[in-house]
This record gives sequence, C-alpha cells and structure tokens, in this order.
Amino acid sequence: MHSGKRFGAREFIMWTRRSIYVLAILAAIPTTLYHFGLTFVSFPWQPIAIMGTAVAFIVGFKNNASYSRLWEARQIYGSIINNSRSFGYILRDSLSEKDPAKVKEMFLRHYAWLTALRFQLREPRTWENMNTVQFDEYSKKYDIPERLSKLDDELKKYLSDNELQYILSKKNRATQLMAEQSKQLSDAYAKGEINDFQWTQVNQQLVKFTDDQGKAERIKNFPYPRNFSSITTYLLLLFIIFVPFGLLKEFDKLGEGTLLQGITIWFNIPFSLLVTWCFHTLDNVGEASVNPFEGSANDVPITQISRTIEIDMRDMLDESDLPPAITPKNNIVL
Repeated sequence: MHSGKRFGAREFIMWTRRSIYVLAILAAIPTTLYHFGLTFVSFPWQPIAIMGTAVAFIVGFKNNASYSRLWEARQIYGSIINNSRSFGYILRDSLSEKDPAKVKEMFLRHYAWLTALRFQLREPRTWENMNTVQFDEYSKKYDIPERLSKLDDELKKYLSDNELQYILSKKNRATQLMAEQSKQLSDAYAKGEINDFQWTQVNQQLVKFTDDQGKAERIKNFPYPRNFSSITTYLLLLFIIFVPFGLLKEFDKLGEGTLLQGITIWFNIPFSLLVTWCFHTLDNVGEASVNPFEGSANDVPITQISRTIEIDMRDMLDESDLPPAITPKNNIVL
C-alpha cells in the first residue's frame, strides 16, 4: 500500500520507461517512412478512433474490476481486524479466571494463524505480475516481509515444538491452526470451563475467521478472467500499433503553407507516444491492482494489519513487551 499523497511523476516515468522506449520506436518507424516518401503507410484516422473508443471502454472495465478486487480484499482484512478484537476479549473474559494459560496459548495460536495466512496469500501464482521486470524492479524500493523470512521461523514465536511440527506437516497451515483452536475450545467446553453461551460466542468468531480466510483465498486463487484480460491486451496492442499511422496525414497537413512545412510530420512521434502511453499506463495501473495479495506496491498491507492485530490483542492481556508497528519504507507498506 502506498501511504504517501501520491506516486510522483518521476516514479511513473521510471516505472513505465521500458514501455516509453518501445512506444517511441513504434511511433518513429511510420513517421520516418512517411517523411522519406512512403506516404502510402498513412491510414485514415477515423477507424482508429473507433478502435480507441472500444479500447477505452474495455480498459476502463478492467480497471473497475481490478479496483473491486482490491477493495474487497481490504474489506476482508477489515473484517479480520474486527473479528480478532472481538475474539480476544470474548475469549479473555470467558476463560481467563479458570485457565489463563489456555487463553494465552489460544492468543498465540491466533497470531500464528494470521502469520500462516499472510504467507499463504503471498505465494506466487502464474498469472501474477511480480515476476515481470517492471514490477520486480519497483519491489526493490520496499520490503516484502514474507520474502525476508521463513514461515517456520515466524511460527516458532507462537507455537510449541510439537504443534509446530504438526502444523508444518499440513498443506493449508492456516486452516489447521483454526481447527486446533476449535479443538481446544471444545475441550474447554467439555471440561465445563466455559458455559453454553460463552462456547457459542467464541465458536462463532472461529466460523467468521474461516469465512474471512475463504474469501481471501478466493481472490488469491481465482484470477481476473483470462478472456477479458486477453482481449484487453490484444485490442490495446493493435491500437498502439495503428495510432502513429493514423496521425501521419494530420501532422503533415499541420505545416502546409508555413515555415514548418515538412517539419510538423515529426510531431507525430511525441503526440502518438503521449496517446499510446496514456492507454498503456492505464492498463498497467489495472494490472498493479488486480492481484491484491501478490506483494506489489498497491497490495492490501496484510503484514501491517496482522501486526496491528497482534499488538491490540497483547494489549488486552496487559503485556508490556509489545512488538513494534510495521512502518512504510519509501511510502510503501505491506
């Protein structure tokens, strides 16, 4: 997540500079050919303008869908924050007098669940963008915590050795941690440590966590539909290629009867570059938001949120040695 006022213009230019080089070359080729007499390369601009309208619609549709995925992911983690706080004080007030050690153990297991979930959500998928040069280069400006440490080492802070080995033997570690919470809660109920109402309240919170996890996994494991993504790419590519050809005559006529005659044709390069850069960058912005857990600069800050939850819940137990909050690096925080 970008925590500053805005991305700087220089950042955008640097982020898209490879595209700028390619777009400039694509604009320069027909312009040069036209200038040296191959005027037949000029196309009518009207059909290209119609194509541009279609591209604008489909790129706008993609960006809207990308934002919806991003915002839903943030809502899911907003729910996890609220449900974690409720889980913490309900569990504390239900069990702390009879078995404070069990309360502490379940609190620690919840931190482990948050940790396992964020590591699972940061696992790469083939359709994500972090393996591209453009996104990988920008990621060096900030830290992706799940790439700087191992899940085993993080879970050691919260689980006993036996439970750690058991959880690591499972495929979906977050799910198994929540299952262990349910198992321990059922054991407390069977021993009469909590009454029916308390058991129902805490169990409802576990169900909510499972629901939140499932929603996050749905976004992670189901990409923006490939048919929409593919047609956007192909139409955008065609539009980018044809724009410089469609503006040749217009810029050539611009200098007729003036001192700039024969020179204004070269204006085709910067203006074609500007138009195609706008469309291409809009598409890139959509790509930067469409996978909200991949580790890009526009991701939902699930590591920071998880740390905030841990701080809040440790505070409920009056612990004094609280972990530090996660702060942005170069205005980016994950």
